[in-house]
Amino acid sequence: MSLISTVLIVIVAVEALLILCLEMFGSQTAAARNAFGFSAEYQHQPETKTTMANIGLYNGFVGVGLLFMRFALPASAVISGSLLFTGFVVVAGIYGGLTVNRQIALTQGLPGLLAFLSLLIFK
Repeated sequence: MSLISTVLIVIVAVEALLILCLEMFGSQTAAARNAFGFSAEYQHQPETKTTMANIGLYNGFVGVGLLFMRFALPASAVISGSLLFTGFVVVAGIYGGLTVNRQIALTQGLPGLLAFLSLLIFK
């Protein structure tokens, strides 16, 4: 796998882990309100905190999955596994951009797309 692909995968994985932190531990902060476009009323509902923690956990799975795919699997499985996980990120970025906040498509979807394309181009 190319260095470019590895760097992009690590960027996507770290971003997913940072999103985990924001959603699981910082869902009641101004940063979360700005990132996700929440109203203050919605943000301070008890259900919001629980829901955000659940969503954050899934982002964590993606981040750890990407790192596992890149650094723990045999070389024959790295490309296909990394394509799967970066594909998940692209779909989540598009869906988030359409349903929550358009910025999600750029901040989450675009790095995922770049990593996905680099895996196809620079195998």
